[in-house]
Formats: sequence, C-alpha cells, structure tokens
Amino acid sequence: MRNQAFYVYLLIAVWALGCASPKSTTVSTQSSGYSEDLSIWRPKVETPADNTTTGNTNGSNDRKQTQYVEPKYAVNKKLDAVLDSIDRYNKARQFIDGFTIQIYAGMKREDALNAKKNLAASLPDLSSEVEYAQPNFRVKVGKYYSRIDAQQDYVSVKKYFPTAIIIPDKVAIN
Repeated sequence: MRNQAFYVYLLIAVWALGCASPKSTTVSTQSSGYSEDLSIWRPKVETPADNTTTGNTNGSNDRKQTQYVEPKYAVNKKLDAVLDSIDRYNKARQFIDGFTIQIYAGMKREDALNAKKNLAASLPDLSSEVEYAQPNFRVKVGKYYSRIDAQQDYVSVKKYFPTAIIIPDKVAIN
C-alpha cells in the first residue's frame, strides 16, 4: 500500500514539474517559427595580433625551432632480446598462409591427371600439382601470398576450367 502511494506522489510530482512554466530565456517568436538567441553561450575567441605591428609581412607564423636530440635509450637490452626471439621464430617458419587455385576436386585419379594434363597444354607457364586427401583428388595451380596475386592467374584459368576457385592454402617460404 505504501509503495502504491509513493508511486502516485512521484507521478504527480513529475507531472507538475513537466507542466511548470519554462525559465525566462531570450526567445523571440516571429511568424517564421521558433528561434532562440544562443550567442551568450558561444565561446569568445581572441583575435590574433596584427601582423604589421610585429613586422611579419608574409603571413607565416614564426615558431621557435627546437634542436634535434639523439635518443639515448631507444632500444634497451630487454627489447633487443624480444626482437631477436621474434626474428628466430620467423626464420624457423617454413610455411605461411596463402592461396592457390583449385581446378579439380573429385574421387577419380584419372580425371585429376587429365585436368593437370589439360592445364599444362593450355597454360604451360603455370605449375600444378595433384594432391590426395582421402577420399578426394585435388588439382591445385600456383602458390600465392595474397588473394590479389591469385586473382590475376585465376582469370586466365577460369577460361579453361569454369569450376575453378581460389582457396586458402599453405605456401612454402623459399
């Protein structure tokens, strides 16, 4: 019962505050609609000094030039050790994520070898390989570091093999 009375009083208070007359502001009501003068709230900007009084006639700002200081502690021994470990890790990697073009995927080895032979006959400059991942044979063309590099050869391969697609693959680092 007390909760209901509290909510009723709260509702009446909110309604009364909503109906109260607004504080006086500089509002001008014209026939064109609502307008309000907010210039008193705008920040005041100081105007710069006249350039002719300071002797600067070309209009550029004179800034104080600071002398270059060579950093003494740019790379410390801890950072150097971390950079060396990252370098060793990158040198140990043999493969990176890249892309290849798949021209055939199926269960018949003869069809995969025929697709490879047709590719060698039509586009001899591209290298291909037959890969067996149970139960499918796949014929892949080229190794590319980015999808954009693969796209260039993909256009020419697509003319001879309409089902060709670009797929992600591991690329050996030479």
